[in-house]
Amino acid sequence: MSISTAQLHLLRQDTPASLEVIHFNNAGASLTPLPVQQAIQEHLQLEYQLGGYEAAAIHAEKSNAFYPTVAELLQAQPHQIAFATSATDAYNRALSSIAFNPGDLILTTENDYVSNQIAFLQVAKRFGAKIQVAPESPAGGVDIEAMCQLIRDQVPRLVAVTHMPTSSGLIQDIHTIGQACREVDTLYIVDACQTAGQLPLDVEAIGCDFLTATFRKFLRGPRGTGFLYASDRVLQQKTAPLYLDLHSADWPSADHYLPQADARRYELWERNHALVHGAVAAAQYALNVGLTAIAQRTADLAKQLRLALAEHTGIQVMDKGENLGAIVTCYLPNQDPKALLAQLRKEKIHTSISWGTYAHYDFSRKNIPWVLRLSPHYYNTTEEIKNITKEIFKIIC
Repeated sequence: MSISTAQLHLLRQDTPASLEVIHFNNAGASLTPLPVQQAIQEHLQLEYQLGGYEAAAIHAEKSNAFYPTVAELLQAQPHQIAFATSATDAYNRALSSIAFNPGDLILTTENDYVSNQIAFLQVAKRFGAKIQVAPESPAGGVDIEAMCQLIRDQVPRLVAVTHMPTSSGLIQDIHTIGQACREVDTLYIVDACQTAGQLPLDVEAIGCDFLTATFRKFLRGPRGTGFLYASDRVLQQKTAPLYLDLHSADWPSADHYLPQADARRYELWERNHALVHGAVAAAQYALNVGLTAIAQRTADLAKQLRLALAEHTGIQVMDKGENLGAIVTCYLPNQDPKALLAQLRKEKIHTSISWGTYAHYDFSRKNIPWVLRLSPHYYNTTEEIKNITKEIFKIIC
């Protein structure tokens, strides 16, 4: 099912800012739709009138809707969902629950997110774990056959894959990797920060033990919100992250604590309930639009944009991979990236720059120091693509 012209009109009416600016920075932070803003403002108003604790008590049902709504988004169960303040927050809490020993192997890819790579280095330094980066395929993206063979041969303590990197349109084959992980019973964590809200996600089909994401990107939710999925296999192991509090654990006696039985063990008690309500509204909005329809439209817009940019000889479109999504990256050799970004913003065109330090492996292989990142979403239009490319062409001529 695709998004019709009439539906697109309503979606843009729900996104008033889209009528004022051309927002192709959805991989950074999307424009939020009206129901998200209304949910946040309604709770903030109640906090203003009654106080934070009292407002939370009155709106407890709305806050608790977070778990079944996100579970529906992932084809999961509510007890497998934890609230987090960001994808990185969720990722680090999952990582800290794993008891690494000296020599344990973390198998990852060249396109794993920079913050994840930093976390792996910390684990290696603190616990003596080892890090191995699977080889890339000639087409772009991890060599699936080679990675799966490494999983079978070495049985890593953890396999970590970013579904879609922040600095490229590449979509990794997380399902085949998950099958290999299940064959040898190894832990598998997926960073879905750039695909949650852009693609349908089914955690059972993926076969992951953990999946993390944020709301501010393609889910179109507020900043300061994210989530963690934890599989039943992990929850049954009774392991828990560092550090717990009175919400994530019980304290039955002075010298004993018990982590929560469900994924709440990965949470902390304090949270901004207004933002939680905004996150729920964002997830429900995506479900109402339909993830299959969203995936079809975003892929189509990204393809149109790559083709349009490639028409100019002064632009190098840098995305590689057999399956590409709604992040479009290009390099303009003779341009100052900061000046380019400023000029586009002056024209009310929102994009971003990804720097080489965000993707050492990928950018070193491509021999580029930065890329201009453009990330369309389903509420964007073909006319906006024409306007963006026209403005970029004007700048570089």
